[in-house]
Amino acid sequence: MEIPHRERINKAKAAFSTRRVPRDHIKTLLSDEQAPKAGDLVLARVTGIGSHKNIELPTGRKASLVVGDEIIVAYGTRYAPDQYEAYVPDSLEPCHLVAAGGVAATAARWHARLSGPTEIKPIGLLGRANGSVINLRDHAVDINRSRPPALVFAVFGTSMNAGKTTTAAGIVRGLSRAGHNVGVAKITGTGSGGDLWMMRDFGAVAALDFTDAGYTSTFGVAPERIVDASCNLMRHLTQAGCNVAVLEIADGLYQAETAAIAASERLQSLLTGVFFAAGDAMGAASGAQRLVDLGHNLIGMSGAFTQSPLAIHEAVAACGVPAYRLADLTDPDIASSWVPERPSAGLAGSAVGA
Repeated sequence: MEIPHRERINKAKAAFSTRRVPRDHIKTLLSDEQAPKAGDLVLARVTGIGSHKNIELPTGRKASLVVGDEIIVAYGTRYAPDQYEAYVPDSLEPCHLVAAGGVAATAARWHARLSGPTEIKPIGLLGRANGSVINLRDHAVDINRSRPPALVFAVFGTSMNAGKTTTAAGIVRGLSRAGHNVGVAKITGTGSGGDLWMMRDFGAVAALDFTDAGYTSTFGVAPERIVDASCNLMRHLTQAGCNVAVLEIADGLYQAETAAIAASERLQSLLTGVFFAAGDAMGAASGAQRLVDLGHNLIGMSGAFTQSPLAIHEAVAACGVPAYRLADLTDPDIASSWVPERPSAGLAGSAVGA
């Protein structure tokens, strides 16, 4: 154990994933051999630039990485079909930066279009004055006893890049324009700030994610713990003055944690309705039917496929569920029709292809 020079800690590029940990809480550097855990903070040196050439800072700025840079990131897993499958290593061995938001892990496999992961060498875990390791869970939002917002909408999808974030942002915009105070909680995924900034830009009063609950990533986290954290984040949205919550669920319905969450009766009992985002008509119709079979109140489909009029026609013809383009989602009159206290007449007629 050593006491790092304050200038060294302040100069290191700290990632978005570590944003809740004040720099002045970092007092020690623990370089003795011990197995890191998910959420543990680590000071690492960049030794090779791969597909991640930048690191996202807590401010949202993407800082360029060069070999020799020292960075502060958190250990975690990653499940991203278009990016990396990665796991927390058993020691402070050289590993990888597997997400620009600041996730240290050993990459097991990756998408063929990637050049390979950025390589890092851990210098030591970061600790308190007493030598205990700092973990993101230590700085998670507190347990809130408020009730979740009265209205809660969730967005599921087929996979990465299906249009879930754009769909969620559109819903935020539409409901905000309809007079609601809307908050967002991204409840699964890998730590990154881009989605939260987008929600703010579209009118969210507050935007939180699982990193606020102390998780670098939700891959491998027990579904009940994810639901617990999600409920707590929603209560914090209530405390922030939100009467509506929009939940974004990462990845696709076949991903293990997403599948379990979609089937969770506890979470479903809190939902006013759900949307399904997809990249093509077949995926949209299939996923929509899956959510209906699980008992969800499916309001409509959206996502990348809605850029194609023909894809919209195919999806709606296949399952009879309304399809919403981004312009539809942001329309306050259409958004108002999703609120059960108000008449739902005209919902289908307001959606494309219904």
